[in-house]
Amino acid sequence: MNEKDKLDVIFELQKKLDTDIQERRSLDFPMEQWIQKDVLAMISELAELLDEVNFKWWKNAKLVDEASLHGELVDILHFFVSMCIRAGLDADKLYEGYIAKNRENFDRQYGRSEKKGYDVAEKDDAK
Repeated sequence: MNEKDKLDVIFELQKKLDTDIQERRSLDFPMEQWIQKDVLAMISELAELLDEVNFKWWKNAKLVDEASLHGELVDILHFFVSMCIRAGLDADKLYEGYIAKNRENFDRQYGRSEKKGYDVAEKDDAK
């Protein structure tokens, strides 16, 4: 059996949802405005995520509701994938970009990058 990659499925489902919403609601914005709207929606979802993990030090902490926490993360993913699609970034390009950036981030942490400011010794010297 040839199963689809999970990330490809996520991108396909998001594309269908975005198209359905745009058609049902007669929405037509330029790409830049769509991304602006998605960023604002993601900020709202990030705030909801923050509420789930007791960031308000002036309030009594509550138990973290794992289902709600997971739900907020999924909501954030919806808007992130939507932005990727609108910007012309498919699942393969996102994966390749992530792999390259992850490698660079490790290189930065271990002093194998040309980018300055990540060396642990530099941090110690600044004290």
